[in-house]
Amino acid sequence: MKLLRYGPQGSEKPGLLDDDGSIRDLSGVVSDVSGKALSEGLIDSLSGLDVKSLPVVDGNPRLGPCVGGVGKFICIGLNYADHAVESGMELPEEPVIFFKATSAICGPDDKVEIPRNSVKTDWEVELGVVIGKEAKYVSEADALDHVAGYCVINDVSERDFQLHRSGQWVKGKSADTFGPIGPWLVTRDEVADPQDLAMWLEVNGHRYQNGSTRTMHFGVATVIAHLSQFMSLQPGDVISTGTPPGVGMGQKPETYLKPGDKIELGIDGLGQQSQDVVAG
Repeated sequence: MKLLRYGPQGSEKPGLLDDDGSIRDLSGVVSDVSGKALSEGLIDSLSGLDVKSLPVVDGNPRLGPCVGGVGKFICIGLNYADHAVESGMELPEEPVIFFKATSAICGPDDKVEIPRNSVKTDWEVELGVVIGKEAKYVSEADALDHVAGYCVINDVSERDFQLHRSGQWVKGKSADTFGPIGPWLVTRDEVADPQDLAMWLEVNGHRYQNGSTRTMHFGVATVIAHLSQFMSLQPGDVISTGTPPGVGMGQKPETYLKPGDKIELGIDGLGQQSQDVVAG
């Protein structure tokens, strides 16, 4: 299934994408696609549902982030060997963990705002993992059993804030609109192998990133197992698993976003995003 949330910001309704590409309203079945719903067995409850019996949503509504009420927005840094090289950093011996503020989360096609005093706002296409049941001290062998599904994330980053403003990377990762998530939460059963997904990102029609999850340094199962040794992962938590090479910071010369730019990105089977860049 491809679960989604549609409607005005803050008032999104639950839905799913049918085989014809139409949005079907899930409001009569569940109040939201959220951690609470996932913990109560949302995906299992939908498995026998007659999708054609659900109301069709007319028009072309705004899509919100594909999961609501996110408790933790966890990111993995330097998780692609070639991205570590272009960043001039050593490949880590264990996953590098940082957080984005959940207030950064927005819809997949919402505008991306360049924050005040920004000089190096950058892009990063990433595979998102949404937790479906609590994971605490889990093994790699069992880790994927705790996944509800996968999605596309743009880990928008302000490099000057991230690297030169002291402290943790969170300063450069957490501005409003710096976390587009969606368009869909693709349930785990539809993703045969999360380590074999092509991914890409373009700015103004120029393709900067063209990679695959095959080149992850730490795979999804390793990341989940590792994180669960330090914190419990709860239903609705989102993990952004790192980016392949081609970010603006790695260009020669460095290239960053400016108002008027258009970002387009996607991951095979998980959908695409499109964001207009504006001044914050």
